[in-house]
Amino acid sequence: MEIQNNKKLSRFEAALPGGEYARLEYRWLKGSMVLMHTFVPEAFRNTGTGARLVKYVLDYAREQGLKIIVYCPFVQKYMELHPEYNDLIDEGYRQH
Repeated sequence: MEIQNNKKLSRFEAALPGGEYARLEYRWLKGSMVLMHTFVPEAFRNTGTGARLVKYVLDYAREQGLKIIVYCPFVQKYMELHPEYNDLIDEGYRQH
């Protein structure tokens, strides 16, 4: 699964068979990447596609030295299962 950062549309995109895309939309807030919404087409749900997309984005944030703010419930759940990414969270916006 190839994932690209579509900076023009502020989203990471994964091309899927049949011309469909999974995506994770983001915004910027004071230098932190705000992870807004993850979308996976219905035919590709429960296949690990969303998890691979989130992992890619979190690894990208780490490589770029970015902090993240998580609004997306799917990303939040992924991070609960993978606490090794918790150091990426912008402490000023950590949810309690």
